[in-house]
Amino acid sequence: MAFMAVLESDLRALSAEARRRYPAVKDGAEHAILKLRSLSSPSEIAHNEDILRIFLMACEVRTVKLSVIGLSCLQKLISHDAVLPSALREILATLKNHAEMADEGVQLKTLQTISIIFQSRLHPENEDTMSQALGICLRLLENTRSSDSVRNTAAATFRQAVALIFDRVVLAESLPAGKFGFGGQLSRTSSVTGDVNRGINLSDSLDCESISGGPPSMRGTLTETGRLGLRLLEDLTSLAAGGSAAWLRVNILPRTFALDIIEFILSNYVAVFRILLPYEQALRRQICSLLMTSLRTNAELEGEAGEPIFRRLVLRSVAHIIRLYSSSLITECEVFLSMLLKVTFLDLPLWHRILVLEILRGFCVEARTLRILFQNFDMHPKNTNVVEGMVKALARVVSSVQVQESSEESLAAVAGMFSSKAKGIEWSLDNDASNAAVLVASEAHAITLAVEGLLGVVFTVATLTDEAMDVGELESPRCDSDPPAKWTGKTAVLCISMVDSLWLTILDALSLILSRSQGEAIVLEILKGYQAFTQACGILRAVEPLNSFLASLCKFTINFPAETERKSSALPSPASKRSELSVEQRESIVLTPKNVQALRTLFNIAHRLHNVLGPSWVLVLETLAALDRAINSPHATAQEVSTPVQKFTRELSAQYSDFNILSSLNSQLFESSALMHISAVKSLLSALCQLSHQCMSASSVLGPTASQKIGSISFSVERIISIIVNNAHRVEPFWDQVISHFLELADNPNPHLKNMALDALDQSISAVLGSDQFHDYKQSKSLENPEKMEVTLDKLRSLEISVISPLKVLYFSTQSVDVRVGSLKILLHVLERHGEKLHYSWSNILEMLRYVADASEKDLVTLGFQNLRVIMNDGLSTLPAECLQVCIDVTGAYSAQKTELNISLTAVGLLWTMTDFIAKGLVNGPLEENETGVGSIVKQVDSEKMEGETHSISYNVREHASYIDDIDCERLLFSVFSLLQNLGADERPEVRNSAVRTLFQTLGTHGQKLSESMWEECLWNYVFPTLDRASHMAATSSKDESRGKELGTRGGKAVHMLIHHSRNTAQKQWDETLVLVLGGIARILRLFFPFFKTLSNFWSGWESLLQFVENSIVNGSKEVALAAINCLQTTVTSHSLKGHMPMPYLISVIDVYELVLKKPSNYGGSAPDKVKQEILHGLGELYVQAQGLFNNVMYTQLIAIVDLSVKQAMLTNDNFETEFGNVPPVLRTILEILPLLRPTEHISSMWLVLLREFLQYLPRPDSHMQNEDGKIDQSRDSQTNHEAPNGTTITPNKVAVSPGSGSTAATNSRIPSYIFAEKLVPVLVDLFLQAPALEKYIIYPEIIQSLGRCMTTRRDNPDSALWRLGVQAFNRIVVDYVSKLTNGDPETTMNKPAKTRIWKEMADVYEIFLVGYCGRALPSNSLSSVVLEADESLEMSILDILGDKVLKSPIDAPTEVSI
Repeated sequence: MAFMAVLESDLRALSAEARRRYPAVKDGAEHAILKLRSLSSPSEIAHNEDILRIFLMACEVRTVKLSVIGLSCLQKLISHDAVLPSALREILATLKNHAEMADEGVQLKTLQTISIIFQSRLHPENEDTMSQALGICLRLLENTRSSDSVRNTAAATFRQAVALIFDRVVLAESLPAGKFGFGGQLSRTSSVTGDVNRGINLSDSLDCESISGGPPSMRGTLTETGRLGLRLLEDLTSLAAGGSAAWLRVNILPRTFALDIIEFILSNYVAVFRILLPYEQALRRQICSLLMTSLRTNAELEGEAGEPIFRRLVLRSVAHIIRLYSSSLITECEVFLSMLLKVTFLDLPLWHRILVLEILRGFCVEARTLRILFQNFDMHPKNTNVVEGMVKALARVVSSVQVQESSEESLAAVAGMFSSKAKGIEWSLDNDASNAAVLVASEAHAITLAVEGLLGVVFTVATLTDEAMDVGELESPRCDSDPPAKWTGKTAVLCISMVDSLWLTILDALSLILSRSQGEAIVLEILKGYQAFTQACGILRAVEPLNSFLASLCKFTINFPAETERKSSALPSPASKRSELSVEQRESIVLTPKNVQALRTLFNIAHRLHNVLGPSWVLVLETLAALDRAINSPHATAQEVSTPVQKFTRELSAQYSDFNILSSLNSQLFESSALMHISAVKSLLSALCQLSHQCMSASSVLGPTASQKIGSISFSVERIISIIVNNAHRVEPFWDQVISHFLELADNPNPHLKNMALDALDQSISAVLGSDQFHDYKQSKSLENPEKMEVTLDKLRSLEISVISPLKVLYFSTQSVDVRVGSLKILLHVLERHGEKLHYSWSNILEMLRYVADASEKDLVTLGFQNLRVIMNDGLSTLPAECLQVCIDVTGAYSAQKTELNISLTAVGLLWTMTDFIAKGLVNGPLEENETGVGSIVKQVDSEKMEGETHSISYNVREHASYIDDIDCERLLFSVFSLLQNLGADERPEVRNSAVRTLFQTLGTHGQKLSESMWEECLWNYVFPTLDRASHMAATSSKDESRGKELGTRGGKAVHMLIHHSRNTAQKQWDETLVLVLGGIARILRLFFPFFKTLSNFWSGWESLLQFVENSIVNGSKEVALAAINCLQTTVTSHSLKGHMPMPYLISVIDVYELVLKKPSNYGGSAPDKVKQEILHGLGELYVQAQGLFNNVMYTQLIAIVDLSVKQAMLTNDNFETEFGNVPPVLRTILEILPLLRPTEHISSMWLVLLREFLQYLPRPDSHMQNEDGKIDQSRDSQTNHEAPNGTTITPNKVAVSPGSGSTAATNSRIPSYIFAEKLVPVLVDLFLQAPALEKYIIYPEIIQSLGRCMTTRRDNPDSALWRLGVQAFNRIVVDYVSKLTNGDPETTMNKPAKTRIWKEMADVYEIFLVGYCGRALPSNSLSSVVLEADESLEMSILDILGDKVLKSPIDAPTEVSI
């Protein structure tokens, strides 16, 4: 094995070294080598003394080389357990001899061997060997001739031996394993918080011990090993006191070393002193006595006791006793603490006081130590308040900065020390620093230690509070439940006692140092302390300390001008100690880094304690209001950091300033209110309202202060809105509180505050209505559990009413128009954004809008109507069924109001919207009626349109079916119709016209959905009464001209708006309304006449309508007359072609037209002609549409009416042609409709009546010759009687003037000119050529004669166009006749006499015109050469036709005619 080989090698080296001078050693080594070869393990070596003996022999020679080799081999043997314990005395004796050698190497080897012995199984077990082994180390240590390395090694070996001895004591006494102390003074971290946390971690073992059942009972008996440790401890105590050690046999030893060893034992073997009574007594009687004596030593003592290193060790030992054994050594520790605190008062060297401050700081940053001290002393009524004394001592050191001459330098040094610590580097002076600089640094060090100690207390309190909260003794500030009246937990009571005892002293000291410091690191550390202590106070519900710390912190948030600051020596409180935050607007505000960090600290506190701040919110809010003003002030700036130290932890991008961040934090604080308890939100809102109230009273005073107050109110209102927005899901508990404040603010005379309140109310209501709970309304109604649904709906009902009702309260509680306008604007916004979510507030809303309709202020009415328009356009589907009638009434009120005309007009239009909505409820009934219903008939009238409407309506009905089922649609519809009917009698023409128009448009649009009974009610209660009233008002209204609205004055005279002459009287305006009524009736008759005629009593209504039309044409204005005609005409023409017009209705219309044309009208000018023209156009259109319904009688009556019109026109317009050279309008209209009147096939015999009726208007011969066939047969087809629906008989009127008689005045009178004849000739020829063959050849001669007479007018009036038109017409007839004869057209197969007469008439025309008495007229001087050439061409054309067409064709004309 390797050990044996190494040992053999060492023996050979030993043999070689002793070969010359020490043969015995050489021989022994060789002999040992031989022995070694026979051994195989260290245990065999241990039992063979030869191996050990040769090495001891080598050491006994006491030469350096042999001693080194021998000691090295001894170390190897001992390390490998190759030596029996019995050999320990001999080995120790050898080592003692070697310790006395002067060689340093041998001394070091000796110490090394001692260390190995203590670590091996040769560890001394009795007092002799133990004292001998330790004595070797101590003698080397106390030997003044020993080198430093030897002495240091001896000290280390002794310390190691002591540690090994006490480890064996712990093992032998069966004490808890491990070292429970701190192993010396704690090193400092980069922050006080880190020191506190580290102290907590290092004390975990002691905490575990106490938790596991507390310390075990003391034991009075010791083992042998325990007694050895006790003897050693007693000797060390004696040496530390300056005495001798009898057991260790040492007379003198450095007290510092002995004290250092004692301090080591005290700090690392706590269980030994806590469990073993002898050790505890030694600690109490000897060690404590020693330390007390050392502490009492004053500055006059000299020697080692007065040196700083000894003082440091004494203080460290005292600190360990206080830290580790205060629970058992109450009296001793109280004395120690009193002595330590006394040092801070005495005029001792600064270094001495610094050492004490370091100890005190250590106690403060160790949470467990401070807790034990406070429990054992401050909370014990018989003991001294040592913790309070420590805090006051530290505070006294901090306050000394006020009286020091070099306070500014010291504060700068303190800031530098904190900065260095934050960076993790050691603060140091320059090497060439002056004594003054050193003094300043020392003072700064003392202040730094004091500040850190105070902060340690603060963080310890915070740590203990968190610990109590973790174990459930305290409730988290985020807990929902209310805290108990009094905390009962052990740790909780401790924390409360500590806060009550220490907060005042800590606050004074920290606020002082914070106010005087500018370094960022120290400011940050102190503000952390502020935050920690304030949060602890909040968790503990310690109101006064909490408020005081908050108030103190607020003083450091914003720098105000010196003249506006209030300085008070009293401590702040919520009522009397608040920072004065008023500042002139024009004065600049500079936020320093300290201000910024203080504000951030305030935000952190507010975030953490938002649930427990309660009334303390006022302090926070005053500061935040001032911050808000500073942020919004153009004069506010943020100070840049100029010193080259670490900036605050901000991690900001370059583009963001401190103002941006602070503004964001300010907003986030209130946004986080969603995480607060309801009670906390109430407290926050109460504080905001309180702040607003405080500023409202001062806002009426003009000046900068008022501006600041308004700014604070604005801040409060904005933050209240933010809270509402973020808590909209649970707004019920505090809604009334907020609204009450807004309403009070709206009642303020200051207009700015008034507008602010209105805006806030708007935003708040919108936020609540936009929350999720209103989105869930439909889901709530679909809940399967009825009880749950009812509860949910009740909750929604209550919430909705409470949200909307403030608007009504606001409107009715004030007389201010601005406030009322504001409330209506808010309501408008609510309806526009969230109207579909409202379900329970409509009655209040509509009641308010109804009240607004009667207001005299135009702005109110306008806004109220805007609200109503939103409801009508977008919110009808959300209105409860019971509110629809109210909504109709409100709309009617706005229609009838007189304040604004446009509103009335638009409101009338909204009634149409209402009917559209109501009509959706009618779609499922009438459309499914049998074929006699409206729907089926209208469907026949316009199938495509109805198909589209039905599809659209069906879709809408499916969407709203469940809602519409609850509506009494008929009642609502009639309510709308009644409103429109009443509005139709409004004195304002625009309103009544709009109402009339809307009434009939709605009837026309939704008439197909009305049942038979509904239509009867509409006709007899609304349609015809509306017509009667309009007619009555038109007849009885004033005809006096009215003046327009006054626009202003010019030259002292009023200027009025011009009114068009067509409506400048009341009568004309009512005529306009009557025209609209007639148009509406025409519309519904056009759409629903087929249905109406099935109604039992519709004929009487029809007769009344005919009577009204007749009266309107005869007695009314032109517009009314035309509208009346159009009403009838539209109805007849719309349904005649489709076969829906019964004969009685058609005859009644014709009779009315005939009767009207017979009666003279009451209006003058061109109006009668226009009315007649309209009638004639109507007759033409009526005939075209109803041709299949006409028989001979009706056709004869129609022609008679037209003939009557011609004669009347000729009588009344006899000078018209000569004056203007034009055909009168009536005759022109007759010429236009004449082509439309050609008889149909089933009344072809009427061709003769038609053509002969108009041939009479062509020129006649002077002798008035009779036709060969005699007069026109006056008799018509047998008179046909038609029975009306009600059983009466209708007999067509006789034709007033016989069309064929030549004895009438019109026929006998001389027509002054032939202009009408000129227009009539082409029309008649066209009609003639279209006539059937039989009728055509019967009237051929008459046509030729009439044309011939037209041609003969050339002699008397060569300039007239009549003869030319006659020639052209004659040529057309001749060519037509000859061509049909030539082609053998069947139409020409007539009897020979008839043909002979036709040819004879033609021959007469040719003869008279070409060679007869007409001859060739003398040319007129007025004709131009062009006209003459045209006349010659016309003459040639008649000759060409005669020669080419007539004579050359195979005609069967008589011979005499041909010749």
